[in-house]
Amino acid sequence: MSKANLLHTDTNMKITLFSEVSVGISANTILFFARLCKLLGENRPKPIDLYIAFLSLTQLMLLITMGLIAVDMFMPWERWDSTTCQLLIYLHRLLRGLTLCATCLLNVLWTITLSPRSSCLTKFKHKSLHNISGAFLFFCVLYVSFSSHVLVSIIATPNLTSEDFVYVTHSCSLLPMSYSRENRFATLMAIRETFLISLMALSSGYMVALLWRHKKQVQYLHSTSLSSKASPEQRATRTILLLMSFFVVLYTLERLVFQSRLKFKDCSIFYFVHIIVSHSYATVSPFVFICTEKHIIKFWESTFGRIVNI
Repeated sequence: MSKANLLHTDTNMKITLFSEVSVGISANTILFFARLCKLLGENRPKPIDLYIAFLSLTQLMLLITMGLIAVDMFMPWERWDSTTCQLLIYLHRLLRGLTLCATCLLNVLWTITLSPRSSCLTKFKHKSLHNISGAFLFFCVLYVSFSSHVLVSIIATPNLTSEDFVYVTHSCSLLPMSYSRENRFATLMAIRETFLISLMALSSGYMVALLWRHKKQVQYLHSTSLSSKASPEQRATRTILLLMSFFVVLYTLERLVFQSRLKFKDCSIFYFVHIIVSHSYATVSPFVFICTEKHIIKFWESTFGRIVNI
């Protein structure tokens, strides 16, 4: 397995991947604890805060799992057994799916929350948390069932290597699937991801329309000397649109790299780039929340201020 050998010996790949994982874990940890403190300090927590906290926790667990897998790629001290391979790879696949699901539902929830009273979405505001939670539980069950084939497809890499086995990590390999079974799973994954991406696109388009209409209203009322400073709703809309645009760009790039990886099966470069791109959103997205929300910055400034004074 030439791919495994190159990954073990390439120091630049090792540094890049562990740097991405370390930065992502730190950023998601900061975001999660900031949101958790805000939730605990409020009598009636906002659904958006709850879902941002959940998204950051999911991404944190995803990056920790990726870190463990990376250790077996670059620093294989001892081989894992089949049970360890199955559990870690399955957990990683599941967390990646839940991250996509949580991002989509957060986008929908944000759209419902920011919609004006005259909008057709107003009737969903008072029960949006229950509806979104129910949808999320449904997708959890769906992702668990869709990823269940990993439990029987992943095995510990045998001592005698074979071209039939697909490299996953130093210790783990993927059993070859039949053409019909592979197509069936690929079709199910495509339907699932197309639905979620389409839902995000629709909600993002709706928010763009709201933002444009609000801008026109501000221009019309500008003569009344109203402040041209962006409102909290505008800043929130721009934040989620920035996140969704970044997500769509990375998702498209990941699909292109993945197809190239399938075409050039022995090329470790595409394998490595696919790993980096597929975890970039989980690493970068918490910085968008941290930099655009003042209460998080104030929270950490006060926290570090107390530590310095001690």
